[in-house]
Amino acid sequence: MCTCREQWKSDEEIKIFQEYLRIPTVHPDVDYTACVEFLKRQASNLGLPVDVIHPVMPSKPVVVMKWLGKIPELPSIILNSHMDVVPVFPEKWTHDPFGAHMDDQGRIYARGAQDMKSVGCQYMAAVRALKASGYQPRRTVYLTFVPDEETGGDMGMAEFVKGDYFKGMNVGFSLDEGIASENESYPVFYAERTLWHLRLKFSGHSGHGSLLHKDTAGEKFHYVMDKLIKFRETQVQLLARNPSWEVGDVTTLNLTQLEGGTQSNVVPPLIEAVFDVRIAVTQDEDALERQIRDWCDEAGGGVELDFILRCPAVETKIDASNPYWLGMKQGLDELGLITHTRVFPGATDSYYVRRMGIPALGFSPINNTPVLLHNHDEYLRADTYLHGIQVYRKLIPAIADS
Repeated sequence: MCTCREQWKSDEEIKIFQEYLRIPTVHPDVDYTACVEFLKRQASNLGLPVDVIHPVMPSKPVVVMKWLGKIPELPSIILNSHMDVVPVFPEKWTHDPFGAHMDDQGRIYARGAQDMKSVGCQYMAAVRALKASGYQPRRTVYLTFVPDEETGGDMGMAEFVKGDYFKGMNVGFSLDEGIASENESYPVFYAERTLWHLRLKFSGHSGHGSLLHKDTAGEKFHYVMDKLIKFRETQVQLLARNPSWEVGDVTTLNLTQLEGGTQSNVVPPLIEAVFDVRIAVTQDEDALERQIRDWCDEAGGGVELDFILRCPAVETKIDASNPYWLGMKQGLDELGLITHTRVFPGATDSYYVRRMGIPALGFSPINNTPVLLHNHDEYLRADTYLHGIQVYRKLIPAIADS
């Protein structure tokens, strides 16, 4: 009698998924050549025309497959995914992170299994099944595969949306990645928190490390850091008091870089600290900036604040004004899936699409699965992967025909 594992191993869609996972499009030095060739072959097998665009440089390609709609003049939809994956520490993995090994329980281990080569392959598999059934979408559907999302998207989607090719696509809606759920439900993400990368420069008196100098950079750093940590604690408590909330519902603040000093017995004249701040949609952004600037002044002056990165807040409406959301929600409901709308805790390429005034939602059909994106031993079960294809078989027409 054939086991489930044997059936999964012989499944053509699983084989395609594993082939994609075995292409090491891994930072810091990503070579997308093999990935592009793989996607071009997939487009040929799907009978879809494919373009390879280079918005920034030849080493940063965007692969675009086009499924022509019955009414091509209508705004199109894009099914977006990114080709790149974050670095790995092979010694921390049970299996080769680019081997796509499937164990006896059907768990497929690989970097990108959840984030997000699974979604890119599920799009293609769903299109294959829909085309085989004779279905043609009302709107044109594009499958886009972009580079460098994991390093911020500056060399990928951020530039792609500014170009003439993207403008010619007449995009009305974008579907992109979400996050796995550890319970029965599926989150749908309609917004991201406002992202700040904030640099504070503390200047002060320098001198010999054996003396008690006044007005030092270290004292100023300590004062402001203490205030920031106390603010951070208010957010920790807020999250704890609201069990139904997730981290995307509060403001997070973390010290990520600290530089200063040249010698152990010399008090530095300058200390620089960088903070990653993700501002909740309910937080008054201007009030938070004023508060931080006040703390800098209270420290005694000589504290400079500047923004390395400051992304304005953008979100997608999830109400009757958004026909794409209504179509998607109807499809999810008809599948009997338990869903809840959320603010994404991190950052995705949906940000750049929303900034162009185009509605975008984040969704990954992964539930009852540990959240392992960017973690060791990232995996996705074969049955979960195959179920996700069926989910997209429902959602793509639900959105494209809206």
